Amino acid sequence: MNKLDEARNKINQIDQEMISLFKQRMQAVFEVAEYKKNHKLDVVDSSREQALLVKNLSILDDKNLEEYYQIFFDGVLKASKAYQKDLIK
Repeated sequence: MNKLDEARNKINQIDQEMISLFKQRMQAVFEVAEYKKNHKLDVVDSSREQALLVKNLSILDDKNLEEYYQIFFDGVLKASKAYQKDLIK
């Protein structure tokens, strides 16, 4: 196995872990949506999103990856909000 195959195998393993974490996150999003629906709250909470981003970037602690993490995080938030909107309608 060459270096490329080894790196791709690592990516495949990480993707499997990310799928499991994604499912767990979306279960928590489901619970958030239920709460928001029952309390007539908006799906979008910009201050919460900004606070999460700041906190997560501090945990990331890698200036070279910040731009790419923000792209990743934006996608996670987009999926979470879309799921909440679907659940609340």
